[in-house]
Amino acid sequence: MIDQTLDLTLFDRIVGTGSMSAAARELGLSLAVVSKRLGLLEQRLGVRLLNRTTRRQALTEEGQVFHACCQRILAEIAETERLMTRQAGTVGGVLRISAPRAFGRRHLTPLLVEFRKRHPDVKVHLSLSDLWVDLVAHGVDVAIRVGTLPDSSLVAQELAPNYRVLVASPDYLAQRGTPSDVGELRRHDCILFGNSPHGDWRFVSDTETFRVQVADTYVVDDGDTAHELALHGAGITQKSIWDVGDDIRAGRLLRVLPALRIPASPLHAVYPHSRHQAPRTRVFVEFVRDRLRTAWRWPLD
Repeated sequence: MIDQTLDLTLFDRIVGTGSMSAAARELGLSLAVVSKRLGLLEQRLGVRLLNRTTRRQALTEEGQVFHACCQRILAEIAETERLMTRQAGTVGGVLRISAPRAFGRRHLTPLLVEFRKRHPDVKVHLSLSDLWVDLVAHGVDVAIRVGTLPDSSLVAQELAPNYRVLVASPDYLAQRGTPSDVGELRRHDCILFGNSPHGDWRFVSDTETFRVQVADTYVVDDGDTAHELALHGAGITQKSIWDVGDDIRAGRLLRVLPALRIPASPLHAVYPHSRHQAPRTRVFVEFVRDRLRTAWRWPLD
C-alpha cells in the first residue's frame, strides 16, 4: 500500500515537473529509481502512461486518465490526514464506556451529564454490567472496574479509593443476632457476589490477609440484587461503601463487625494500551478521576 501511494506520488510529480529527473530531485530519489518504478508501474497496469524520448515526454491517453485518478486519490489522502490531525486535538466522537451497574446508575450518570456539558461534541454509549467485559472484542474505549485487576495488556489508572463493608438490615440482625467476632459469620445467612461463589471472604489484620468460609445462602452476579436482598433482610453481605453509604446513614442497613477490615478495592479506569489514545478517552478519565477525588467522600466511622 505504501509502495502504491509512492507510485501515485511519483507519477504525479513526473507529470507536474515535466521530467523524471526533476521529479527525482523533488522526491529525493535517484533518476534510476524513478525510471525503474515508472517502468514497473506501467508493467503492472499493462499500459504505457508516457511517451518519452531523450528530449521530451508526453502523456498517453491512458496516462491522462491515470493522472487524473492520481490527483483525486492523493487529494483525498491529504484531506484525510488533515481531518485526522484536526480530530487528534478535538474532544469529540463516540465514547464507549463499560461500568458496574450500581456505580453507573448512582454515580457515573450524573458525571456523564456534566462531562457532556463541557464537551458537547462527545456522544456517550454506556453499557452497565457487573460482568467483566472484553474491551477489545466489544469495542469499549474505557471501563470502570472495581478491585484488584488481573495482569493484562490493558492500562489501569486508579480513579479513587474504595472500601468494602459488611452490612445487614436491622430486621435481620434483630432476628438472628449481631456477630461479635469474625467466627460467628459462619452461622449467618450470607449474600455472595459472583466472584466469591464458594463463601470465601477475605479480611485483613495488622499482619496478614486471612479467609473465612461463610454460608453461600445466596449467590448473585449482580451488585444491585445483593443490595436489595440485604435491604429485605436476607442476610449479611459485603458491599462497597459508595453503594450502601446512604442506606447506612438512613438506618436502612447497619454495619456488621465495623472494626473488621476488608481488602481495599480501588476504582480503576481501564483502557486498551495505545500510543495514540483518543482525546475523548483521556479527557474523560481525567474528569472522572478529578471529580471522584475532590467530591467523593464516604467516611467509615
